[in-house]
Amino acid sequence: MNPRRTFLILIPYLWLLALFLVPFGIVFKISLSDTALAIPPYLPTLDLSTGWAGFREFLSELDFENYVWLTEDDLYWKAYLSSLQIAVFSTVLTLLVGFPIAYGMANAPDQWRPTLMMLVILPFWTSFLIRVYAWMGILSTEGFLNQFLLWTGIIAEPLTILNTNTAVYIGIVYTYLPFMILPIYATLEKLDASLLEAAEDLGCSRTSAFWLVTIPLSRPGVIAGCFLVFIPALGEFVIPSLLGGSGTLMIGKVLWEEFFSNRDWPVASAVAVVLLLLLIVPIILFQKHQEKQQEAEQ
Repeated sequence: MNPRRTFLILIPYLWLLALFLVPFGIVFKISLSDTALAIPPYLPTLDLSTGWAGFREFLSELDFENYVWLTEDDLYWKAYLSSLQIAVFSTVLTLLVGFPIAYGMANAPDQWRPTLMMLVILPFWTSFLIRVYAWMGILSTEGFLNQFLLWTGIIAEPLTILNTNTAVYIGIVYTYLPFMILPIYATLEKLDASLLEAAEDLGCSRTSAFWLVTIPLSRPGVIAGCFLVFIPALGEFVIPSLLGGSGTLMIGKVLWEEFFSNRDWPVASAVAVVLLLLLIVPIILFQKHQEKQQEAEQ
């Protein structure tokens, strides 16, 4: 095999080893440890300095007490279910908002498309944290949104939006909207307009042609966008903490509290491992979908 080709192939695997497998192994090792008043706050069950004898002792005393604790305490499985619900609903909302925008961009004149693309990417030029803090000012009781609605006479008293799940949905949709728009736009831009003309020549109305031709052919972009929104939204921490308040239960907040408030690193590591395993499922599905799409294009 060509050494240059071998080197190029090894780069992503080395990257995966250094930034995923090794950290995952460390977190999994901590999840099997016991909590202690120490620095760091746990007693390791595996001491690599003892060699093979220490590893054999580790296997003989191996227990999954922290993982069992996750099933016994209602807080954790409720947090997983709540995170799943919020992530799914947010993904659907993002799709409903993002698809018309991507469709409009794909059908815009060629000279306008770069400008529209820049407007979609423009929020990334600002810090994510600053944008979330800006939404706190907009959605608060004395914020811009309530002031505008009161000024127009639509409402008689300020709405309570901040520190609710509604604010979390708004924050997630706003934050991850570009991740939905861009793959859908990339798919719609390559759509052959002659297919729509052929459908209309065969008697389809514009609406029927949209549902029978455009929607099915845009499915790869829709699936990619949904995965790109759902995966990070499931473990989101900043948005529910700042916009959702104490009433919003998501596994990202629980994970942070276990690490930094309770100082229970073994349980927090177990929570992180389970969350990672849950995220692997959609990642594998997305990868298989990408492989099928590449095979179809070839």
